[in-house]
Amino acid sequence: MTGAFQLLGPRLAGARRGTDLREKGASFKTIFMAILSVLFWAGTFYLFYRALGYFRGTEAIGDMLAYRLLEMVFLTFFSVLLFSNIITALSTFYLSEEMSLILTSPIPDARIYVYKFVETAFLSSWMVITFGLPVFLAYGLTYVAGAPFYLLLLPVFAAFVLIPAPLGMAAAMVLVRVFPAKRTKDIIFFLSIILVMLLYFLIRFMQPERLVNPEEFGLVADYIASVKGPSSPLMPDYWAVQALWPVLTGKGRFEPFWPAMLVSTAAALFVICGWVFGWLYRAGYSRAQEGGRYRTYGLTPSGPVLERIAGPVDAPLKALVIKDVRTFFRDTTQWSQLFLLGALVVVYIYNFKVLPLDKFPFATFFLENFIAFLNLGLAGFVIAAVAVRFVFPAVSLERESFWILRTSPLGLKGFLWAKFWSAWLPLFILAEALVLLSNHYLRASAFMSILSAVTIFFMTFGITGLGVGLGAVYPKFRFENAAQVSAGYGGIVYMLVSMCFIGGVVALLAWPVYLFFTARYRGVPETPLELAISAACFIMVVAVNIAACIWPMRLGLRCLEDLDR
Repeated sequence: MTGAFQLLGPRLAGARRGTDLREKGASFKTIFMAILSVLFWAGTFYLFYRALGYFRGTEAIGDMLAYRLLEMVFLTFFSVLLFSNIITALSTFYLSEEMSLILTSPIPDARIYVYKFVETAFLSSWMVITFGLPVFLAYGLTYVAGAPFYLLLLPVFAAFVLIPAPLGMAAAMVLVRVFPAKRTKDIIFFLSIILVMLLYFLIRFMQPERLVNPEEFGLVADYIASVKGPSSPLMPDYWAVQALWPVLTGKGRFEPFWPAMLVSTAAALFVICGWVFGWLYRAGYSRAQEGGRYRTYGLTPSGPVLERIAGPVDAPLKALVIKDVRTFFRDTTQWSQLFLLGALVVVYIYNFKVLPLDKFPFATFFLENFIAFLNLGLAGFVIAAVAVRFVFPAVSLERESFWILRTSPLGLKGFLWAKFWSAWLPLFILAEALVLLSNHYLRASAFMSILSAVTIFFMTFGITGLGVGLGAVYPKFRFENAAQVSAGYGGIVYMLVSMCFIGGVVALLAWPVYLFFTARYRGVPETPLELAISAACFIMVVAVNIAACIWPMRLGLRCLEDLDR
């Protein structure tokens, strides 16, 4: 064990250097990330505290709703941790550059396993632990829990977090051992399909639409039973809730059996994963170093098709766009995530389809259009989340070939605008599909549907310009996975700026929409002053979108030109 922690020494030293505030720019980044984390932490605590306070004020089923929510929280944490450990284990166990040195050194396999277990478990779990704490703090304050709850929470949550870690690591070792050569791309593609399935079953298991529609149940007892809906006694989330709930609420008797189940299961899985490591790891690592043969999976569009899509544009620009499209479909780590994106879009639309608007006791016309207006901002956030993964890394994906493009006849300006147009069209199609389909299920008015379609059209220009431009401001040409680019400091800046941009557009449109529906409610046309205010707001929306498109592109161009100076 001591040898394993000695291996962690360089990691800890590197982490200390990475957070050294004396380095240039490190102080600002550290403070910025700290403020952002505190705000997110506080927001999570506030939402759960208010929701739990509302539940406690509900007679008969308040505690049941809080119990059900705690089960959902643990189930979500378990699913996220399991998938995160699989992905992280592929990187730490097989793709880490230090492994070639460690495996040739006289270090026992047991120490290597413990070292990699600690590293993988920490990298996979630290975010869930950090941002999961406000949830439990909200529960503790709502139910006025004493010190025993917080003392019990530490070992229970620690054991719960350690259960998916060996499961994910063992799954990664089996996957690498089963695949005949270095097929990391194939593995990630396979894991994307697994994530889609987990996402679907997780949502269907929760059945959130049933909880807001009690009329589906014939008796109050049936509704209460549905709300309770306990998870399987074989799942760790059930054990964690059973261990914490009596101490949290003071109702029922505390059973040491449930914490013992968590701790013993985590310990047993740690040992079993160690056996799997001894049996499969070295052979799997050896095979993972073999070169895989080239495969396109039959998904790369043909040249004539791409030529027709590119249209009558300049030859250098057309060549770069076609190259980007082909590279995207040849890289399994990129296009395989379209499965996940498709699942998210289906769930997004399905939520509007099952929204029980007819069950509300008041007129639904204004409610439908109000939700449709809010959906405009929500759709913008979804598009920004897609863009941070696919558009923001566009410049960084060129890696070493960027310097070839730097000296090509296309020029840096043409290079950036080629990236812009190759990203804008897919985002535009996705955005219009989200807005039009959701408005269809919401039965929004023709005015709201047209306004949403036109606004999201302009917003895609701003979101794409921000993605390509800020991606050029914060390029990262050396990385192991494209996800590392969007997960860095620049990706966080892009998401914050995009959220401010989308919120500003929605805020500017709020007043014209309010005036329109108020005039319709009164049954009189809008006054000239109201029409002038609405026109001014629409002009400002167009100006904001143009600025969000042009300004980041110019800023990114200047930053790229300064790279070789």
